This record gives sequence, structure tokens and C-alpha cells, in this order.
Amino acid sequence: MRKAIIGGTGIYNLNGIEIDKIQEVEITTEYGAVSLEIGNYGGTEIVFLPRHGKGHGVPPHKINYRGNMMALKELEVDEIFATCAVGSLNEGFPVGSIVILKDFLDFTQGRESTFHEGNDGVVAHVVMDKPYCQDLSKSLSNLAREKGVQIAGEAVYVCTQGPRFETSAEIKMFGKLGGDVVGMTNVPECVLAKELGMCYSAVGIVSNWCTGFKDEKISMHDIDAAMSKNKSVVTELFVEILIDSKRNKECKCKNSLILL
Repeated sequence: MRKAIIGGTGIYNLNGIEIDKIQEVEITTEYGAVSLEIGNYGGTEIVFLPRHGKGHGVPPHKINYRGNMMALKELEVDEIFATCAVGSLNEGFPVGSIVILKDFLDFTQGRESTFHEGNDGVVAHVVMDKPYCQDLSKSLSNLAREKGVQIAGEAVYVCTQGPRFETSAEIKMFGKLGGDVVGMTNVPECVLAKELGMCYSAVGIVSNWCTGFKDEKISMHDIDAAMSKNKSVVTELFVEILIDSKRNKECKCKNSLILL
């Protein structure tokens, strides 16, 4: 089985990782065509998918989430690590820190968020008690500790529609609801991966404080700086875990659908 890395803002390729035979491919799915890269690392094929496109040309609300996830499934990917640039509304998760996503609050609007529309006469529900693969997340936490990479903690991710940033009032509300970090892309991506039975784990790289949380303005320069600082460290951890065939796999991600 192949493995995959999904790169968010600031992570558009596998440069810096010693992956061989990288080739660009286009996969045509029933949800559209998807461009990605496939390389080889120690005998394991790694698929890289730039969520916003190689030139960051696709805004969050226009991303073809279903096409992206289906393309990975058709490439026989069974495990995915993803990165997300996030704003923080938690004092314990300062700018530049790395968090592992543990749950989410969904404030998106009108996104195609399921493969199961009922057109085939079958109603399906996907369980969300563990939105992110516990095995991958645990392996990431353990390896980071072993390598001396600081993980600030586990975070509840708030997904907003974008492309605008959130208001101060919205950030206050998200905090009261239990949110830790805010982004625009992880939902429905993680949900669709679970529908397809793929293990999916994600990290948030804190690129800024959320609107009104600190007396600081959000700038693209600061976001780029935070991502550049962490992208090689994070992707190296991802690859080392994905190529480890001796890992214990006890999660139930493959059995997340309930068919009625």
C-alpha cells in the first residue's frame, strides 16, 4: 500500500526530503482530475498532495476535497499525514508551535462533505468518535519525543469557511466552545478520508494568533516564516513513521462506516 502526505499552506512539495524518483502524475476521478507527486523512500511509495495546488492557487472553499481523497484511494493509499496552518486562541499554543489535532468543530458552509449522497439507495453514516487515526497520532507523538521535537499538545481544531479570517467575536465564541486552533481546510478532508477507510492524522503549525486574541496583525510574512521553520521537521517525522512496517496497527479507521 502507498502512503500519503498532504501539504497545507507553505508546504507545496517534498523538497528537503531524500525521496527518490519523484514524478508528477494526474489522477482522473469521478469528482475531477487531481495533480500530485509520487516518490520512493526506502522501498515505500510516498504520494504528496499539495492541498492548495503547487502555486497555492486554490482557496480553502474551492478545494476539491472529494477529488483529492478519491485520488489517494485510487492510488491504494491507506495512511495519510496532513499539515494545516492554524491560528491559535490557546495561550499554551504560541506562534511557531506544533500541535496534533484530536477533534474538530465544523463551521464550514455548503462544502461537499460526503461520498454517500443516497443516490444508490443506501444510507451511510461515518462515526466521528475518533476523527483522527489514534495509531498515527500516537506514533507521531512518540517519535517527536524521541527526536526531541517539541509538540505543544493535542488541539481541538475549528474549521471555518474562509477565505476571510475570523472576527474577534467569532474567536471568543470558538474559545467558549472548546476550540484551540482555527483553520479553513481540515473539514471535510478528514471526514472523507475516514469514509474511505484511510487512516488520517494531522498536525497544526501555529502561524499566527487569532483575530483579537493578541494585539497583533496577521501577515503572510509571519505565516510563511512559521511554516518554513517547521515544515522539514514535520515532514521528516511523517516519512519515518509511514515507512515503518513494524508499527502496531490497532485502529478501527477501516471500519468507520455504518450502512443502513
